[in-house]
Amino acid sequence: MENIAFASIEDTLYEQDYYAWTEQQAALLQAGRFTEIDLAHLIEEVEDLGRSQRRAVKSALVVVLIHLLKYHFQRKHRTQSWRATLREHRRRLRDEFADSPSLRPYAEHVFAECYQDAREEAADETGLPFAAFPPACPFTLAQVLDRNFLPD
Repeated sequence: MENIAFASIEDTLYEQDYYAWTEQQAALLQAGRFTEIDLAHLIEEVEDLGRSQRRAVKSALVVVLIHLLKYHFQRKHRTQSWRATLREHRRRLRDEFADSPSLRPYAEHVFAECYQDAREEAADETGLPFAAFPPACPFTLAQVLDRNFLPD
């Protein structure tokens, strides 16, 4: 089979059955048939994996920050559900950092941005004005990640 014909088959498989494409690429890699690999799509997918992990870290950080803000600023409305959400998303962050320790500096890098997103969402969820939440995060990243930390 010529590489050109194979490439068009790969494009079709990649577009029509992503799972079958991943299985095929894994089999080709395991067999050492590197010249047959759909390199362009494989590179794209590897890059997407990194972006996906970064999105997961940002998302979990925002959720933890939202719930810490709600917990801190709405004492009378505290629920076990908020604690459960904190526990779940902190666990997700621990898992991400355990699998990919290089994501921890990324979390530090996006922490302030995540806090601003959390302020906006906390204001929407609580009905409190945006200005009710401090412009700078009142919690450190270490506190946000600490499974036992709750404000006040």
